[in-house]
Amino acid sequence: MRNNFFSKQLIAIASLMMLVTSCNNDDDFTAAPVIKGEQQLKDTLTIGKTLQLSSKIKDRNNVSFEWAVNGNVVGSDSTYTFKPETRGDFKITMTAKNNGGNVSLTYDIHTFGAYENGFFMINEGWFGHGTGTVGFYRYDTKAIEDSVFVKVNPDKDLKPESSTLEFGTVFNKKLFLVSKVGGPVVVADAYSLKEEKRIPAQGGNDWRAIVGIDENQALLTSGKGIFKLNLNTMELNGQVEGITGQVGDIVKVNGFIFALSASKGVIVINATTLAVEKTISGMVLGFAVTDDKKVWAAGGTKLINIDSNTLEVKEIALGFQAYGSWGAWHPGSITAAKNAVFIAKNGSWSGGKEIYKYNGDVSSLASPFVTLTDSNILYGAGIGYDKKKNTLVINTVNEGYGANFAINNLYLFNGDSGAKTGTVSFSGYYFPAVSVFHQ
Repeated sequence: MRNNFFSKQLIAIASLMMLVTSCNNDDDFTAAPVIKGEQQLKDTLTIGKTLQLSSKIKDRNNVSFEWAVNGNVVGSDSTYTFKPETRGDFKITMTAKNNGGNVSLTYDIHTFGAYENGFFMINEGWFGHGTGTVGFYRYDTKAIEDSVFVKVNPDKDLKPESSTLEFGTVFNKKLFLVSKVGGPVVVADAYSLKEEKRIPAQGGNDWRAIVGIDENQALLTSGKGIFKLNLNTMELNGQVEGITGQVGDIVKVNGFIFALSASKGVIVINATTLAVEKTISGMVLGFAVTDDKKVWAAGGTKLINIDSNTLEVKEIALGFQAYGSWGAWHPGSITAAKNAVFIAKNGSWSGGKEIYKYNGDVSSLASPFVTLTDSNILYGAGIGYDKKKNTLVINTVNEGYGANFAINNLYLFNGDSGAKTGTVSFSGYYFPAVSVFHQ
């Protein structure tokens, strides 16, 4: 009986100790960190800017942190300041730990190059007073940054002042700048704008436009035919045979190159042999390339498309006279949006006020898509299409002479509805030539 009594006492004491221990364990329980909000986040920024990232942990007491960029540990605070040095995609992971466990979140960050999140504005410059300039319109600030090429390259210039900067294009991640009247041809990184190479300015240069054939060679149009250009050395390797006189706009689609000649109209060149395959006379305005790989040009009162595989030509009644710009050349006032074509109704020696959109139905040419108001008229190419934003981009000055040319407007219109989505007004003798978009 006595042994049973002591046994029961021991069992009771043990049970009490277990209960106390259990209660103590409950008191010591630590919950894992909790993230407030989404755990998979996305953002963008431009090189040179910083992005402050939060751990999004609700209670940070007794919590340790680890930040990693693409797998490399970079920080241990509750926040992390990301300042990228290169463009591209970055995966930034935050892991929070305590005695109760750990939790993670990931930021997917795309970093734009310094001059990637927007488009370029190529300006002729005021002939005889200053060289052409390169402006940049930023999507995030909705503002134009002036003279960005010389700001990035303070030891370079686009002289002589007697030249005009008339053409630009992005090819193979390079921005090509082409000047008339003795000016240079410049190749810069399309994202940083750092100059990489050039054809120096010199008397006798009279370039118009450029098209890349492949990463090693290009064709350069001029006031006296088409030149073959080695892109590695920037040396000229003769001319395309059989083509003389002034040649302006030029594009490559599939296996053919389409060039616009002042005397012959559209010249179609085999991209491999550089032999002339076909000419289409009477065309004075080009080129637009639609998503279906048709090449568009205009002349007289006709708009044409060329099948870039068969070279078959189809004519559409334009409804007004198409004019080129051979007297004072600038890129053509025509551009493509998906499978539609925008074309400006210009005067013989001046920019117009109406832009038409052909959508495959001739009735779409019965009335303008956009009509400029007040004293605005197109200058240079005047129109371009921003594929990234589905935006028709329009550059204007005021009609008239003298100080009217210093009154500039950049207009943005929705490419589907024609609704105006943005306006930037600015002053100065820029003389806009063409807008250039990243591919």
